[in-house]
Amino acid sequence: MRGKKQGLIDQKLQDLNNDGVDRRGFLKCMAWAGTGLVWTLNGGIPGSRAFAKTAERSAAKGADFTFVQISDSHIGFNKPANPDVTATLQTAISKINAMPHTPDFIIHTGDLSQLSKPSEFDTLDQSLKGASAKQIYFVPGEHDMLSDNGEQYLERYGKGTKGTGYYSFDHKGVHFVGLVNVANLKAGGMGSLGHEQLEWLEDDLNGRSASTPIVLFAHIPLWTIYPDWGWGTDDSEQALSYVKRFGSVTVLNGHIHQIMQKVEGKVSFHTAMSTAFPQPAPGTAPSAGPMKVPADQLQRVLGITDVNYVVSGHSLAIVDSPLDTSVSSASENGSGSSLLRLAR
Repeated sequence: MRGKKQGLIDQKLQDLNNDGVDRRGFLKCMAWAGTGLVWTLNGGIPGSRAFAKTAERSAAKGADFTFVQISDSHIGFNKPANPDVTATLQTAISKINAMPHTPDFIIHTGDLSQLSKPSEFDTLDQSLKGASAKQIYFVPGEHDMLSDNGEQYLERYGKGTKGTGYYSFDHKGVHFVGLVNVANLKAGGMGSLGHEQLEWLEDDLNGRSASTPIVLFAHIPLWTIYPDWGWGTDDSEQALSYVKRFGSVTVLNGHIHQIMQKVEGKVSFHTAMSTAFPQPAPGTAPSAGPMKVPADQLQRVLGITDVNYVVSGHSLAIVDSPLDTSVSSASENGSGSSLLRLAR
């Protein structure tokens, strides 16, 4: 089984020695990954407007609590797409520490490491010790399960979890569920939750009030973005059927290294930028994989996600910020931040 999974990973991930797509591909990725928008959801109908930096400050104002999502650090990667991923992770941590509010916690949505080596996990742990938020929640990516089927990951980050590392917790009225969809990759590299985890999820959500805000987080998107590259989870529809009765559901993922958003009814889907390297937009390159961009533009396509929760409005505001915030507006150069606000 491990050999089959490794074969799928090898088949779908681009050769890491490849520099990636050309400048034209990079510009297409910028259009997908960096466009700044404010999304509002009222009665299930989404709307958007241009986003400026002032929106990021106003999003945090009045929030009852804040947490940060980081993703796809790929510690150990050292190819031309980013020869120093530890440095860009540190930049992300510095950005978190510079926030006017200290986040309650950090969620890392997987691919902590490149090859699941102990030294890579050690480096990640050492870097994260410098974060202002001391509570960090993890879910694994497929790169965290390459060498030992996830045993090291579970030993370090999976204490108290179930099965392959899934779990849930509550924080100030919001129910969070960390799911694992990389332990048994399907044809084409699609993610899978599996029967046991789905049963656990259904049981975990049973008995909770429909007014409880729900946040699901996993590495591979829980919605089908581009199956040719394995960008989706084959049994996510069943998982999402369990949250339909809830009034506010947010789904946070990584894996694709770019911002993509979708709203279906009261469920909002959001994928995050990587702290390591960008990937091409779906279908704009022969395959998924690390994409080299000009060195002075790399930090514009890497970033973090800042999530604010307001109890009174049962809303989540999601702000994506690139590591390079030297530009004043997303409309000026195609890179910036985006805000997704959900309201019941």
